Amino acid sequence: MKTDRILLASVAALAVAASVSTVAAAPLDDLVAAAKKEGELTVIALPHDWCGYGPIIESFKAKYGLKVNELNPDAGSGDEIEAIKANKGNKGPQAPDVVDVGLSFGPTAKADGLIVPYKVSTWDSIPASQKDADGYWTGDYYGVLAFEVNKDLVKTSPTDWADLLKPEFKNAVALAGDPRAANQAIQGVYAAGLAATGNDAAKAGEAGLKFFGDLNKAGNFVPVIGKAASLAQGATPIVIRWDYNALADRDTLKGNPPVDVVIPKTGVVAGVYVQAISAFAPHPAAAKLWLEYLYSDEGQVGWLAGYCHPVRFADLIANKKVPADVLAKLPPAEGYAKAVFPTLAEQAASKDVITKQWDAVVGANVAK
Repeated sequence: MKTDRILLASVAALAVAASVSTVAAAPLDDLVAAAKKEGELTVIALPHDWCGYGPIIESFKAKYGLKVNELNPDAGSGDEIEAIKANKGNKGPQAPDVVDVGLSFGPTAKADGLIVPYKVSTWDSIPASQKDADGYWTGDYYGVLAFEVNKDLVKTSPTDWADLLKPEFKNAVALAGDPRAANQAIQGVYAAGLAATGNDAAKAGEAGLKFFGDLNKAGNFVPVIGKAASLAQGATPIVIRWDYNALADRDTLKGNPPVDVVIPKTGVVAGVYVQAISAFAPHPAAAKLWLEYLYSDEGQVGWLAGYCHPVRFADLIANKKVPADVLAKLPPAEGYAKAVFPTLAEQAASKDVITKQWDAVVGANVAK
């Protein structure tokens, strides 16, 4: 990976010791010193096979010598927000300093006073559409929803959402989260709805619920959270999940079983995740340093190595900061050509419909 080239902002060193609500980036040396005084960072919902987070966390620890507490790796975005709420007065390692949540959770967390603003020193290279203007949340990476297929059990992979309703996929299809709380699963339902309505965002939430209701009635839906292990064991031969997770599983499983990663022909939804600092972070300097690392060239390439498209991707390419071997491992660009990036309003509306009506329409209690 490239050497960390974080730009130093001209902010007084006293800013580091000030409230966590400080917006502008502090001088890196002062920030590192303050973070080391705190000694640790608490993250949540960062599986090591998600977006390259395993190597990223290890690199961060090695670079700055901080302890990293990792809470509930399999939590969904809703769980992360609830963890902030539940630990407002907790200064121990049970309280998350930072969260990595689906785009729609950023504005709601801001409105609820659960996160605070911070603009990293690479702020100007981040597209305006992918960040909160005041710095409360910042887009970090995106991927598209794909079908991850166990080729030992599924000889002919589905190529589009409608295929999942076929009889040959009985007891085969799972979501990679609980659609009542996890952004990845919510977006999976939304994507199915977009496919069914010809990309009508206003109707996608209800159409997606109907699709999964039909999938459940047909006996094709498996009401457990799909993971690499359940895919390999045959409990969930087809898992709907972000392409970067599916591609990481393909690498991890090393052909046992062989894995096919299919971007559907329609209903291709790109999901942006955002990074934010808890308003009640026990380690505010470490939280800021974590964001500085993630948005540095080194951190961004770390996400890309985990098959995620980092928010500064265009800037990295323009400045030739991406190693050739990392670029070579990425899937062909053609599959992403039809990707739809839902607006915040569209995501909020569909999330409300899906989370509140899943039980009534689909009636499947998704278990871990």
